[in-house]
Amino acid sequence: MGLQNLFAAGGVVMWPLLGFSVLAIALIAERVKFWLKVSNRQQRVVREVLNLYRLENVVGAIEKLKKNIDLPLARIFLSALELEEPTPEEFRLALESEAQAEIPLLKRFQNIFDTIIGLAPLLGLLGTVLGLINSFASLDIGDVGGTKTAGVTAGISEALVSTAAGLIVAIFTLFFANTFRGLYSRQMALFQEYGGQLELLYRRRYERGERTYAPTR
Repeated sequence: MGLQNLFAAGGVVMWPLLGFSVLAIALIAERVKFWLKVSNRQQRVVREVLNLYRLENVVGAIEKLKKNIDLPLARIFLSALELEEPTPEEFRLALESEAQAEIPLLKRFQNIFDTIIGLAPLLGLLGTVLGLINSFASLDIGDVGGTKTAGVTAGISEALVSTAAGLIVAIFTLFFANTFRGLYSRQMALFQEYGGQLELLYRRRYERGERTYAPTR
C-alpha cells in the first residue's frame, strides 16, 4: 500500500496529523540550524574572549564579542563588559539578567513541540474511534462474507492507520524535543561556567583598581 493510499485509509484525522508533521519538521529544522551554529562556534569564541581579557586586552575582547553577537554567550558577556566601571555586584547582575533574557530564545518552540506531542496521539485515538464506529455501522451479522464486509475492513484499516500515524508524529517530535531540552540544559551550565570565569577575572581587575571597560569612541 502506497503512502497516498495509507493517507486515504487513515480517514479525516490524517489531515491535522499531516499539518502537525509539516509544522514539526519546519520548527525542528530551525532549531537544528540554531544549535549547530551555537555548538560549532560558541565555546571557541568564548575561550578566545576570556584569554584576551586575561591578557588585559578588554577592547579586543569586546570587539571579538561584537563580531559574534549572534551567539547567546557573546551577548551575555557584552552586556557586562560594556558597562562603565561597574562594581562587581553590578557586573554579576548584568550577566545574570542577560542570561535570563536569553532563555526564551533557547527554549523557542518548546511549547509547540509539547502541544504536538500531546495532541498527535489523541488524534490517532480519535481516528481509532471513528474507524471502529464505521466498522460497526457496516457490520451485518446476516451478511458475513457478503458485500458489507468491505466496509468493516475499511473501518478497521482507518482505526489502525490513524493510530499508527498519530504515534509516529508524536514519537518523532518527542525525540527532537528532548534533544533540544538536553542542549538547553547544557547551555545553561555553560552560562554559569563561563560567566563565573569572567566574573572572577573582573573581580581581580576591580580589586587591583584597573580600568575595566573599553574607552568610548
